[in-house]
Amino acid sequence: MLKLEAVHTHYGPIEALRGIELEIPRGEIVSLIGSNGAGKSTCLMTISGVLKPSSGKIELNGGNIVGMSPHRIVESGISQVPEGRRIFPKLTVLENLEMGAFLRRGKLTELIEDVFNLFPILKERVGQYGGTLSGGEQQMLAIGRALMAKPEILLLDEPSLGLAPIMVSKIFRTIEEINRKGVTVLLVEQNARAALKLSNRGYVLEGGMITLEGRSEDLLDNEKVRHAYLGE
Repeated sequence: MLKLEAVHTHYGPIEALRGIELEIPRGEIVSLIGSNGAGKSTCLMTISGVLKPSSGKIELNGGNIVGMSPHRIVESGISQVPEGRRIFPKLTVLENLEMGAFLRRGKLTELIEDVFNLFPILKERVGQYGGTLSGGEQQMLAIGRALMAKPEILLLDEPSLGLAPIMVSKIFRTIEEINRKGVTVLLVEQNARAALKLSNRGYVLEGGMITLEGRSEDLLDNEKVRHAYLGE
């Protein structure tokens, strides 16, 4: 469904991604783990068109999306939930959700209700400014906003960052539910154990390169992964 082939991305003279090879089959949850600065967020921003790769190919359903503008990539079926949530703090919950559907035509009632079914607390906060929500509620809103575009693929960048353990568990259960409803997920996550337990397959990114890949259960048993990312 989504495939990266020999993708290189630069920040000026700095090569942040060095020949990334990555594949996300339809219907799966795929995790991308690695230390800070490994290039995980750069990978997601390259897929979503915020950064343009200096070389390589990114295919969505067989078509190359390199060079497409970010809004066209959203229109093609990819939505991203950025690290740090980045909701609109001075817009209400409802207005934030409406912003996520800026490419859609017609009434948004059904889409909004779908988000409220996933996150009932947002319905209670519908008229509240985004900046007044708790961290967990803001993360729910960021995910809900991305879902308003009806993506085929959801890119999630550090969804558990800064959240209490009980909220982390809720967010991960919701990601699983979103996937059961047919949305393919690429998950970037510092909590490597939780990410690998949730996902079907995983990739390890180090220094801008994929150094390991495989079934999540195999990566959980890998000695290098256990030592570097699972604290064992």
